[in-house]
Amino acid sequence: MKILKTVFSVILLVIIVGVGYAAYIVINANVDGYSFKEYKPPISTQIYDRNGKLIANIFDKEHRFYVKYDDIPPRLIEALLAIEDTAFFEHSGVNLDAIVRAALKIISSGGQTVEGASTLTQQLIKNTELTPERTINRKVKEVILAYRLETELSKEEILERYLNFIFFGHGYYGVKTAARGYFRKELSQLTLKEMAMLVGMPKAPTSYDPTRNLNLSLSRANAVIQRMYNIGWISSEEYRNAIDETPVVYDDTLTQNVAPYVVDEVIKRLEPVLPDLRTNGYTVELGVDLSVQMAAENALRFGYDEIVKRDKDANLSVLNGAMVVMDHQNGDILALVGGVDYNKSNFNRATQSLRQPGSTFKPFVYQIAINEGYSPMSEIADISRIFEGAYKGDDWKPTNLGGSLAGLVTLKDALTRSRNLATINLALDIGLDVLYKRMLEFGFSDKIPADLSIVLGSFGISPLDFSKFYSMFGNYGNIMEPIIVKNVKDREQNVVLHYDSNATKVSEPQQIFLTVDMMRNVVNRGTGANARVAGIEIAGKTGTSNDSIDAWFVGITPEIQAIIWYGNDNNKPLKRVEGGARTAAPVFRVFLTEYLKFFPQTKRYFSVPEGVFTGTYNGENEFYTNRSPLPQKSIHSMSDDEMLF
Repeated sequence: MKILKTVFSVILLVIIVGVGYAAYIVINANVDGYSFKEYKPPISTQIYDRNGKLIANIFDKEHRFYVKYDDIPPRLIEALLAIEDTAFFEHSGVNLDAIVRAALKIISSGGQTVEGASTLTQQLIKNTELTPERTINRKVKEVILAYRLETELSKEEILERYLNFIFFGHGYYGVKTAARGYFRKELSQLTLKEMAMLVGMPKAPTSYDPTRNLNLSLSRANAVIQRMYNIGWISSEEYRNAIDETPVVYDDTLTQNVAPYVVDEVIKRLEPVLPDLRTNGYTVELGVDLSVQMAAENALRFGYDEIVKRDKDANLSVLNGAMVVMDHQNGDILALVGGVDYNKSNFNRATQSLRQPGSTFKPFVYQIAINEGYSPMSEIADISRIFEGAYKGDDWKPTNLGGSLAGLVTLKDALTRSRNLATINLALDIGLDVLYKRMLEFGFSDKIPADLSIVLGSFGISPLDFSKFYSMFGNYGNIMEPIIVKNVKDREQNVVLHYDSNATKVSEPQQIFLTVDMMRNVVNRGTGANARVAGIEIAGKTGTSNDSIDAWFVGITPEIQAIIWYGNDNNKPLKRVEGGARTAAPVFRVFLTEYLKFFPQTKRYFSVPEGVFTGTYNGENEFYTNRSPLPQKSIHSMSDDEMLF
């Protein structure tokens, strides 16, 4: 009897101490300050092209797409509960029966943990609210917070948060992200086996990552399917079909970035106005067309390879190129390629590199002349001149390519053959002050030179900015602001940012057409012949800066334009044989040939605006307008003395 009393006293003491210790832990657990109402995990932003094709995912630390509970397949919920928490809808956050079973098994196994007792609610609390330390105090907090969470949120809300927060390996956070990443499917498209693979991963996401351990992942999925069958949640037919299936698994990059130069530019433009760009789940819609982007990238690489073939000593570490394709009717940038290989250099030459445009600038000079009343058939002198002290105090004696002199030539022929001397004399005839003023009216920066060097494009400009000004030709007098980003939508698909191209009218359509026709002649009969493509009209202009440092071609069709540049990043000259005609013009031909495969219905002929007339001049049909009539006399030959003026 005395022994029984002693045993009872010891048991009572243990109970009192245990209760006291438990009370002490609970009191000191400090669970104040936790609120579960606000839940905004970081969500990845997606960038799409004009046709809804994914260009890239961008995110900060966690790559996650969010899915609402109503959009999660019931079968996936069942698979999760079968393997993780079968009594989820019955307990109040903590499964006491499971805790007791786990405790008994720990005792029977000599202190080893053989079965977990955490509910999904506890797992969510542990992962979102608590540190990973393994202490009694933390476990008590977990239990208390699990009970509290169940009073503040519905079971469905808890499941929604769990499936959106949890890590699924391979850098995927959330079940929607994992479904897209591993299987390239939306949740509604998943098979039972694929669902089982996903819900089996959170236990050990790295080990069950199917891109690393497919057999282990399949084995875990089979255990999920077996459990579903054992508790009667799937039929025997569903069981057999799921067990026998081996899904196709993809090992994709997280960003899936297929146009890195474009993505870099988008981030550069949007982050200053949307600091949460990488974490708030925006949808960014671009004007870029991925098919055009790929065609531009391939064409640019073609031109690069051709340079290397011609120059075995080319410095491949600095040799590069850029290309910008624009829909000149609305300003949309259809393709933006900042270099030949992003992996070797992420410097974006299409937007950041300021290069001298050379003779590709001449059409603007000729347009000013046309606007001032000159005709494409007006005569200008292609003669040699010396400008004393014009170049850093030294005399400047510009020459034509090849050193030839043509005497009196028409504007059309001067532009077609890219005659430097004729263009310089035209500029002097117009007046440098008038020329400079008109350039500013077009929108060029006042930092461009106000001297004769402007005539030959001796100033820096990026291909993207140059495409803006060149749009005046394809759009018949309207300069279109280049548009890369069209719309930005928030998580609820509300438009938060919208961009339109602001058109600035700088000339009348009929006057622009006269210059476009001259540029058409550049491709048909002049320096741009290497850009010709059968069955479509092309207007264009070649350009080569001093010492072949920059090689350009600008090609214009009735619907689009492309600006192509090649050079060395260190501004060293290319080989002397390189230039706009040989280096860049063939790239446009390669690009446009591919473009026409994608868009065979593209407009192929330039429209003739109202107010443009046709007349005969020197036996040829030529265009003119009321402001720019055909001259009354033909070209006459110049004497040798006149040509050596």
